[in-house]
Amino acid sequence: MIKRRTNVEIIALGFALVILIGTCLLLMPWASEQTDFLDALFTATSATCVTGLVVYDTATHWTLFGQIVILILIQIGGLGFITIGVFLATYLKKKISLRQRGLIEESVNSLKLSGGVKLVKHIIKGTFLFEGIGAIILSVVFSEKFGISRGVYLGIFHAISAFCNAGFDVLGTLEPYGSLVPYASNLIVNITIMVLIIIGGLGFIVWQDLYEKKFKFRNYLLQTKIVLVSSFLFILGGAFLFYVFECHHSLASLNQEEAILASLFQSVTCRTAGFNTIDVSNLRPATSLLMMLLMFVGGSPGSTAGGIKTTTFSVLLIFVYATMTNKSEANAFNRRFDSKTIKKATSVFLINFIFIIVSSMVIFDNQPTLPMQDVFFEVFSALGTVGISTGITRQLSVVSKIVVILLMYCGRVGSLTLAMSLTKKKRISNCKNPVEKIAIG
Repeated sequence: MIKRRTNVEIIALGFALVILIGTCLLLMPWASEQTDFLDALFTATSATCVTGLVVYDTATHWTLFGQIVILILIQIGGLGFITIGVFLATYLKKKISLRQRGLIEESVNSLKLSGGVKLVKHIIKGTFLFEGIGAIILSVVFSEKFGISRGVYLGIFHAISAFCNAGFDVLGTLEPYGSLVPYASNLIVNITIMVLIIIGGLGFIVWQDLYEKKFKFRNYLLQTKIVLVSSFLFILGGAFLFYVFECHHSLASLNQEEAILASLFQSVTCRTAGFNTIDVSNLRPATSLLMMLLMFVGGSPGSTAGGIKTTTFSVLLIFVYATMTNKSEANAFNRRFDSKTIKKATSVFLINFIFIIVSSMVIFDNQPTLPMQDVFFEVFSALGTVGISTGITRQLSVVSKIVVILLMYCGRVGSLTLAMSLTKKKRISNCKNPVEKIAIG
Protein backbone atom coordinates (compact mmCIF):
# COMPACT_ATOMS: atom_id res chain seq x y z
CA MET A 1 0.00 0.00 0.00
CA ILE A 2 1.42 3.39 -1.02
CA LYS A 3 1.82 5.74 1.90
CA ARG A 4 0.02 9.03 1.44
CA ARG A 5 2.31 11.99 1.85
CA THR A 6 1.48 14.47 4.59
CA ASN A 7 1.18 18.17 3.80
CA VAL A 8 4.46 18.80 5.58
CA GLU A 9 6.26 16.19 3.46
CA ILE A 10 4.77 17.60 0.25
CA ILE A 11 6.07 21.08 1.10
CA ALA A 12 9.55 19.79 1.99
CA LEU A 13 9.80 17.59 -1.09
CA GLY A 14 8.40 20.36 -3.27
CA PHE A 15 11.17 22.75 -2.27
CA ALA A 16 13.74 20.01 -2.90
CA LEU A 17 12.30 19.40 -6.38
CA VAL A 18 12.40 23.11 -7.23
CA ILE A 19 16.05 23.23 -6.11
CA LEU A 20 16.91 20.19 -8.23
CA ILE A 21 15.24 21.66 -11.34
CA GLY A 22 17.02 24.96 -10.74
CA THR A 23 20.35 23.14 -10.41
CA CYS A 24 19.84 21.39 -13.74
CA LEU A 25 19.01 24.70 -15.45
CA LEU A 26 22.08 26.41 -13.97
CA LEU A 27 24.27 23.55 -15.22
CA MET A 28 23.27 24.25 -18.82
CA PRO A 29 26.03 25.73 -21.01
CA TRP A 30 24.04 28.89 -21.75
CA ALA A 31 23.66 29.66 -18.00
CA SER A 32 27.40 30.25 -17.51
CA GLU A 33 30.74 29.42 -19.06
CA GLN A 34 31.44 26.61 -16.62
CA THR A 35 29.87 25.63 -13.28
CA ASP A 36 30.26 22.33 -11.45
CA PHE A 37 27.33 20.49 -9.91
CA LEU A 38 27.97 21.44 -6.28
CA ASP A 39 28.24 25.16 -7.04
CA ALA A 40 25.10 25.04 -9.18
CA LEU A 41 23.30 23.21 -6.36
CA PHE A 42 24.58 25.77 -3.85
CA THR A 43 23.31 28.68 -5.99
CA ALA A 44 19.94 27.05 -6.69
CA THR A 45 19.46 26.31 -2.99
CA SER A 46 20.45 29.84 -2.02
CA ALA A 47 17.97 31.30 -4.53
CA THR A 48 15.06 28.95 -3.76
CA CYS A 49 15.58 29.33 -0.02
CA VAL A 50 15.84 33.13 -0.56
CA THR A 51 19.19 33.29 1.19
CA GLY A 52 21.67 35.16 -1.00
CA LEU A 53 24.93 33.39 -0.19
CA VAL A 54 26.91 32.99 -3.42
CA VAL A 55 30.06 31.20 -4.54
CA TYR A 56 30.18 33.29 -7.72
CA ASP A 57 29.35 36.92 -8.34
CA THR A 58 25.85 36.81 -9.83
CA ALA A 59 26.40 39.61 -12.36
CA THR A 60 29.73 38.47 -13.79
CA HIS A 61 29.55 34.66 -13.62
CA TRP A 62 26.00 33.97 -14.78
CA THR A 63 24.62 34.87 -18.19
CA LEU A 64 21.28 36.62 -18.61
CA PHE A 65 19.64 33.19 -18.82
CA GLY A 66 21.32 32.10 -15.57
CA GLN A 67 20.29 35.31 -13.83
CA ILE A 68 16.67 34.90 -14.92
CA VAL A 69 16.67 31.30 -13.64
CA ILE A 70 17.95 32.59 -10.29
CA LEU A 71 15.28 35.31 -10.25
CA ILE A 72 12.49 32.79 -10.95
CA LEU A 73 13.80 30.54 -8.16
CA ILE A 74 13.78 33.54 -5.81
CA GLN A 75 10.17 34.34 -6.69
CA ILE A 76 9.07 30.73 -6.26
CA GLY A 77 11.01 30.37 -3.03
CA GLY A 78 9.71 33.62 -1.63
CA LEU A 79 6.02 33.01 -2.30
CA GLY A 80 6.15 29.23 -2.00
CA PHE A 81 5.33 26.85 -4.84
CA ILE A 82 2.02 25.92 -3.18
CA THR A 83 0.86 29.54 -3.32
CA ILE A 84 1.85 29.91 -6.97
CA GLY A 85 0.31 26.55 -7.90
CA VAL A 86 -3.02 27.32 -6.24
CA PHE A 87 -3.13 30.75 -7.88
CA LEU A 88 -2.60 29.19 -11.32
CA ALA A 89 -5.28 26.61 -10.57
CA THR A 90 -7.80 29.30 -9.62
CA TYR A 91 -6.82 31.31 -12.70
CA LEU A 92 -7.59 28.25 -14.85
CA LYS A 93 -10.93 27.84 -13.02
CA LYS A 94 -9.85 24.57 -11.38
CA LYS A 95 -11.61 23.44 -8.22
CA ILE A 96 -9.50 23.61 -5.07
CA SER A 97 -9.87 20.47 -2.97
CA LEU A 98 -9.94 20.31 0.83
CA ARG A 99 -6.47 18.74 0.82
CA GLN A 100 -5.13 21.60 -1.29
CA ARG A 101 -6.68 24.08 1.12
CA GLY A 102 -4.82 22.30 3.90
CA LEU A 103 -1.60 22.75 1.96
CA ILE A 104 -2.33 26.46 1.64
CA GLU A 105 -2.93 26.73 5.37
CA GLU A 106 0.41 25.13 6.19
CA SER A 107 2.49 26.75 3.45
CA VAL A 108 1.58 30.31 4.51
CA ASN A 109 1.21 29.57 8.25
CA SER A 110 -2.46 30.50 8.18
CA LEU A 111 -4.33 30.41 11.46
CA LYS A 112 -7.45 28.88 9.92
CA LEU A 113 -8.41 26.62 7.01
CA SER A 114 -11.18 28.83 5.62
CA GLY A 115 -10.36 31.73 3.34
CA GLY A 116 -7.14 30.18 2.06
CA VAL A 117 -7.86 30.68 -1.64
CA LYS A 118 -8.84 34.30 -1.05
CA LEU A 119 -5.62 34.79 0.91
CA VAL A 120 -3.57 33.34 -1.96
CA LYS A 121 -5.13 35.83 -4.37
CA HIS A 122 -4.31 38.69 -2.01
CA ILE A 123 -0.74 37.39 -1.65
CA ILE A 124 -0.15 37.29 -5.41
CA LYS A 125 -1.78 40.65 -6.06
CA GLY A 126 0.03 42.29 -3.15
CA THR A 127 3.36 40.79 -4.19
CA PHE A 128 3.19 42.06 -7.75
CA LEU A 129 1.91 45.43 -6.56
CA PHE A 130 4.77 46.02 -4.13
CA GLU A 131 7.39 44.52 -6.43
CA GLY A 132 6.04 46.57 -9.33
CA ILE A 133 6.17 49.86 -7.41
CA GLY A 134 9.66 49.04 -6.13
CA ALA A 135 10.84 48.07 -9.62
CA ILE A 136 9.62 51.36 -11.10
CA ILE A 137 11.38 53.45 -8.45
CA LEU A 138 14.64 51.49 -8.68
CA SER A 139 14.53 51.46 -12.48
CA VAL A 140 14.50 55.27 -12.56
CA VAL A 141 17.59 55.42 -10.34
CA PHE A 142 19.53 52.66 -12.11
CA SER A 143 18.67 54.02 -15.58
CA GLU A 144 20.67 57.17 -14.85
CA LYS A 145 23.87 55.12 -14.79
CA PHE A 146 23.12 52.00 -16.84
CA GLY A 147 20.68 53.23 -19.47
CA ILE A 148 16.96 52.51 -19.74
CA SER A 149 16.94 48.82 -20.75
CA ARG A 150 19.63 47.75 -18.30
CA GLY A 151 18.22 50.05 -15.63
CA VAL A 152 14.74 48.50 -15.91
CA TYR A 153 16.21 45.00 -15.66
CA LEU A 154 18.20 45.97 -12.56
CA GLY A 155 15.13 47.58 -11.04
CA ILE A 156 13.00 44.46 -11.54
CA PHE A 157 15.71 42.09 -10.32
CA HIS A 158 16.48 43.98 -7.12
CA ALA A 159 12.82 44.70 -6.34
CA ILE A 160 11.98 40.98 -6.47
CA SER A 161 15.14 40.06 -4.59
CA ALA A 162 14.41 42.62 -1.85
CA PHE A 163 10.72 41.79 -1.45
CA CYS A 164 11.49 38.06 -1.27
CA ASN A 165 14.25 38.81 1.26
CA ALA A 166 16.75 37.03 -1.00
CA GLY A 167 19.69 39.45 -1.12
CA PHE A 168 20.89 38.53 -4.61
CA ASP A 169 22.24 41.48 -6.61
CA VAL A 170 23.51 41.98 -10.16
CA LEU A 171 25.66 45.05 -9.54
CA GLY A 172 28.91 43.09 -9.70
CA THR A 173 30.00 45.03 -12.79
CA LEU A 174 30.54 48.02 -10.46
CA GLU A 175 32.12 46.07 -7.61
CA PRO A 176 32.24 42.23 -7.56
CA TYR A 177 30.49 40.84 -4.45
CA GLY A 178 29.87 44.46 -3.42
CA SER A 179 26.08 44.17 -3.03
CA LEU A 180 24.62 47.70 -2.66
CA VAL A 181 27.83 49.30 -1.38
CA PRO A 182 28.05 51.59 -4.47
CA TYR A 183 24.63 52.99 -3.47
CA ALA A 184 25.33 53.31 0.26
CA SER A 185 24.53 57.03 0.27
CA ASN A 186 21.60 56.90 -2.19
CA LEU A 187 18.51 57.68 -0.11
CA ILE A 188 15.98 56.48 -2.71
CA VAL A 189 17.63 53.09 -3.26
CA ASN A 190 18.11 52.52 0.48
CA ILE A 191 14.56 53.44 1.47
CA THR A 192 12.97 51.49 -1.40
CA ILE A 193 14.95 48.34 -0.63
CA MET A 194 14.26 48.65 3.10
CA VAL A 195 10.51 49.11 2.61
CA LEU A 196 10.35 46.07 0.32
CA ILE A 197 12.30 43.98 2.82
CA ILE A 198 10.07 45.01 5.72
CA ILE A 199 6.82 44.43 3.82
CA GLY A 200 8.02 41.05 2.55
CA GLY A 201 9.08 40.04 6.07
CA LEU A 202 5.86 40.95 7.89
CA GLY A 203 3.96 37.85 6.82
CA PHE A 204 0.94 37.26 4.63
CA ILE A 205 -1.45 36.89 7.59
CA VAL A 206 -0.38 40.31 8.85
CA TRP A 207 -0.96 41.77 5.37
CA GLN A 208 -4.52 40.49 5.35
CA ASP A 209 -5.19 41.72 8.87
CA LEU A 210 -3.87 45.20 8.06
CA TYR A 211 -5.86 45.27 4.82
CA GLU A 212 -9.12 44.32 6.54
CA LYS A 213 -8.80 46.40 9.71
CA LYS A 214 -6.77 49.33 8.38
CA PHE A 215 -5.27 51.40 11.24
CA LYS A 216 -7.41 50.02 14.08
CA PHE A 217 -4.59 48.54 16.19
CA ARG A 218 -6.95 47.39 18.96
CA ASN A 219 -8.79 45.13 16.51
CA TYR A 220 -5.68 43.45 15.10
CA LEU A 221 -4.94 39.78 15.68
CA LEU A 222 -2.50 39.05 18.49
CA GLN A 223 0.00 37.85 15.88
CA THR A 224 -0.24 41.13 14.00
CA LYS A 225 0.31 43.16 17.17
CA ILE A 226 3.35 41.13 18.20
CA VAL A 227 4.83 41.20 14.69
CA LEU A 228 4.46 44.97 14.32
CA VAL A 229 5.77 45.85 17.77
CA SER A 230 8.67 43.37 17.76
CA SER A 231 9.68 44.30 14.19
CA PHE A 232 9.68 48.00 15.10
CA LEU A 233 11.80 47.39 18.21
CA PHE A 234 14.25 45.10 16.43
CA ILE A 235 14.77 47.52 13.54
CA LEU A 236 15.25 50.64 15.67
CA GLY A 237 17.16 48.83 18.42
CA GLY A 238 19.43 47.11 15.92
CA ALA A 239 20.11 50.37 14.08
CA PHE A 240 20.92 52.20 17.32
CA LEU A 241 23.35 49.54 18.54
CA PHE A 242 24.94 49.22 15.10
CA TYR A 243 25.60 52.96 15.06
CA VAL A 244 27.01 52.91 18.60
CA PHE A 245 29.35 49.99 17.83
CA GLU A 246 30.52 51.21 14.41
CA CYS A 247 30.35 55.03 14.49
CA HIS A 248 34.12 55.26 14.97
CA HIS A 249 34.94 52.20 12.88
CA SER A 250 33.23 51.19 9.61
CA LEU A 251 30.98 54.27 9.67
CA ALA A 252 33.80 56.72 10.38
CA SER A 253 34.21 57.72 6.72
CA LEU A 254 30.51 58.64 6.38
CA ASN A 255 28.83 61.85 7.47
CA GLN A 256 26.15 61.81 10.19
CA GLU A 257 23.18 61.31 7.85
CA GLU A 258 24.91 58.59 5.82
CA ALA A 259 26.02 56.78 8.99
CA ILE A 260 22.45 56.75 10.35
CA LEU A 261 21.11 55.54 6.99
CA ALA A 262 23.74 52.78 6.81
CA SER A 263 22.97 51.68 10.39
CA LEU A 264 19.25 51.52 9.66
CA PHE A 265 19.82 49.62 6.42
CA GLN A 266 22.06 47.02 8.07
CA SER A 267 19.51 46.53 10.86
CA VAL A 268 16.72 45.94 8.32
CA THR A 269 18.71 43.72 5.98
CA CYS A 270 19.82 41.46 8.84
CA ARG A 271 16.18 40.43 9.11
CA THR A 272 17.01 37.81 6.39
CA ALA A 273 17.37 40.09 3.35
CA GLY A 274 21.09 39.72 2.65
CA PHE A 275 21.97 43.06 1.07
CA ASN A 276 24.64 45.25 2.61
CA THR A 277 25.87 48.81 2.05
CA ILE A 278 29.09 48.54 4.09
CA ASP A 279 31.94 46.03 4.19
CA VAL A 280 30.70 43.30 6.54
CA SER A 281 34.14 41.65 6.74
CA ASN A 282 35.51 44.60 8.71
CA LEU A 283 33.00 44.78 11.55
CA ARG A 284 33.85 44.81 15.25
CA PRO A 285 33.10 41.57 17.17
CA ALA A 286 30.25 43.23 19.09
CA THR A 287 28.61 44.29 15.83
CA SER A 288 28.99 40.81 14.33
CA LEU A 289 27.32 39.33 17.41
CA LEU A 290 24.49 41.84 17.11
CA MET A 291 23.95 40.94 13.45
CA MET A 292 23.99 37.22 14.31
CA LEU A 293 21.20 37.80 16.84
CA LEU A 294 19.13 39.72 14.29
CA MET A 295 19.73 37.00 11.68
CA PHE A 296 18.77 34.29 14.18
CA VAL A 297 15.44 35.96 14.95
CA GLY A 298 14.71 36.84 11.31
CA GLY A 299 11.30 37.92 10.03
CA SER A 300 7.76 36.86 10.81
CA PRO A 301 5.72 33.67 10.22
CA GLY A 302 4.23 33.06 6.79
CA SER A 303 6.49 35.64 5.15
CA THR A 304 9.34 35.57 2.66
CA ALA A 305 11.81 35.82 5.56
CA GLY A 306 13.63 33.14 7.54
CA GLY A 307 14.96 32.83 11.10
CA ILE A 308 13.14 31.50 14.15
CA LYS A 309 10.66 34.37 13.59
CA THR A 310 9.76 37.41 15.67
CA THR A 311 6.75 35.68 17.23
CA THR A 312 8.87 32.77 18.47
CA PHE A 313 11.36 35.10 20.12
CA SER A 314 8.61 37.29 21.58
CA VAL A 315 6.70 34.35 23.04
CA LEU A 316 9.85 33.00 24.70
CA LEU A 317 10.80 36.44 26.03
CA ILE A 318 7.33 37.02 27.48
CA PHE A 319 7.25 33.50 28.94
CA VAL A 320 10.66 33.97 30.62
CA TYR A 321 9.52 37.33 32.00
CA ALA A 322 6.36 35.75 33.38
CA THR A 323 8.43 33.01 35.03
CA MET A 324 10.88 35.49 36.57
CA THR A 325 8.04 37.59 37.98
CA ASN A 326 6.23 34.52 39.36
CA LYS A 327 3.23 34.94 37.10
CA SER A 328 1.19 31.83 36.41
CA GLU A 329 0.56 32.71 32.75
CA ALA A 330 2.34 34.41 29.86
CA ASN A 331 0.20 37.26 28.52
CA ALA A 332 0.50 39.88 25.80
CA PHE A 333 -2.03 42.54 24.78
CA ASN A 334 -4.62 41.09 27.18
CA ARG A 335 -4.32 37.66 25.60
CA ARG A 336 -2.82 34.46 27.03
CA PHE A 337 -0.41 32.08 25.27
CA ASP A 338 -1.45 28.44 25.51
CA SER A 339 1.00 25.69 26.40
CA LYS A 340 1.19 24.41 22.80
CA THR A 341 2.41 27.79 21.54
CA ILE A 342 5.10 27.96 24.20
CA LYS A 343 6.18 24.36 23.47
CA LYS A 344 6.44 25.09 19.73
CA ALA A 345 8.42 28.27 20.33
CA THR A 346 10.82 26.45 22.67
CA SER A 347 11.27 23.57 20.23
CA VAL A 348 11.91 25.85 17.23
CA PHE A 349 14.47 27.86 19.23
CA LEU A 350 16.29 24.79 20.51
CA ILE A 351 16.34 22.93 17.19
CA ASN A 352 17.80 25.96 15.40
CA PHE A 353 20.38 26.40 18.14
CA ILE A 354 21.40 22.74 17.78
CA PHE A 355 21.67 23.18 14.00
CA ILE A 356 24.06 26.09 14.54
CA ILE A 357 26.29 24.27 17.03
CA VAL A 358 26.51 21.00 15.07
CA SER A 359 27.09 22.62 11.68
CA SER A 360 29.70 25.00 13.11
CA MET A 361 31.59 22.07 14.63
CA VAL A 362 31.61 20.25 11.28
CA ILE A 363 32.98 23.30 9.46
CA PHE A 364 35.56 23.98 12.19
CA ASP A 365 36.73 20.37 12.02
CA ASN A 366 36.87 20.41 8.22
CA GLN A 367 38.47 23.86 7.88
CA PRO A 368 40.22 24.75 11.16
CA THR A 369 42.04 27.73 9.61
CA LEU A 370 38.83 29.73 9.04
CA PRO A 371 38.25 32.47 11.65
CA MET A 372 35.70 31.43 14.27
CA GLN A 373 33.78 34.71 14.04
CA ASP A 374 33.43 34.38 10.26
CA VAL A 375 32.28 30.75 10.46
CA PHE A 376 29.59 31.51 13.03
CA PHE A 377 28.50 34.51 10.96
CA GLU A 378 28.19 32.29 7.87
CA VAL A 379 26.24 29.63 9.75
CA PHE A 380 23.79 32.13 11.27
CA SER A 381 23.38 33.73 7.84
CA ALA A 382 22.67 30.40 6.14
CA LEU A 383 20.21 29.06 8.72
CA GLY A 384 18.43 32.41 8.92
CA THR A 385 18.30 32.52 5.08
CA VAL A 386 19.93 35.94 5.25
CA GLY A 387 22.82 35.79 2.80
CA ILE A 388 25.19 38.35 4.33
CA SER A 389 28.74 37.01 4.37
CA THR A 390 32.15 38.14 5.54
CA GLY A 391 33.55 36.65 2.33
CA ILE A 392 34.37 33.07 3.34
CA THR A 393 31.63 31.49 1.18
CA ARG A 394 34.04 31.20 -1.74
CA GLN A 395 36.64 29.57 0.53
CA LEU A 396 34.39 26.76 1.75
CA SER A 397 35.41 23.17 1.05
CA VAL A 398 33.08 20.55 -0.43
CA VAL A 399 31.99 19.34 3.01
CA SER A 400 31.45 22.88 4.29
CA LYS A 401 29.39 23.81 1.20
CA ILE A 402 27.18 20.77 1.74
CA VAL A 403 26.68 21.81 5.37
CA VAL A 404 25.70 25.33 4.31
CA ILE A 405 23.35 23.96 1.63
CA LEU A 406 21.57 21.85 4.26
CA LEU A 407 21.39 24.84 6.59
CA MET A 408 19.78 27.01 3.92
CA TYR A 409 17.26 24.28 3.15
CA CYS A 410 16.47 23.69 6.82
CA GLY A 411 16.23 27.41 7.38
CA ARG A 412 13.54 27.72 4.71
CA VAL A 413 11.72 24.46 5.47
CA GLY A 414 13.01 22.92 8.70
CA SER A 415 11.70 25.19 11.43
CA LEU A 416 8.42 25.62 9.63
CA THR A 417 8.11 21.86 9.26
CA LEU A 418 8.87 21.37 12.94
CA ALA A 419 6.28 23.91 13.99
CA MET A 420 3.68 22.31 11.74
CA SER A 421 4.44 18.79 12.90
CA LEU A 422 3.92 19.88 16.49
CA THR A 423 0.38 21.00 15.65
CA LYS A 424 -0.66 17.55 14.49
CA LYS A 425 -3.00 15.58 16.69
CA LYS A 426 -1.16 13.18 18.95
CA ARG A 427 -2.27 9.98 20.59
CA ILE A 428 -3.01 10.66 24.22
CA SER A 429 -2.33 7.64 26.36
CA ASN A 430 -4.74 6.84 29.20
CA CYS A 431 -1.79 5.63 31.20
CA LYS A 432 0.80 8.24 32.18
CA ASN A 433 4.10 7.88 33.96
CA PRO A 434 4.34 9.24 37.51
CA VAL A 435 5.74 12.75 37.97
CA GLU A 436 9.08 13.26 39.69
CA LYS A 437 10.72 16.64 40.25
CA ILE A 438 14.27 17.50 39.19
CA ALA A 439 16.36 20.56 39.94
CA ILE A 440 16.43 23.21 37.20
CA GLY A 441 18.86 26.13 36.99
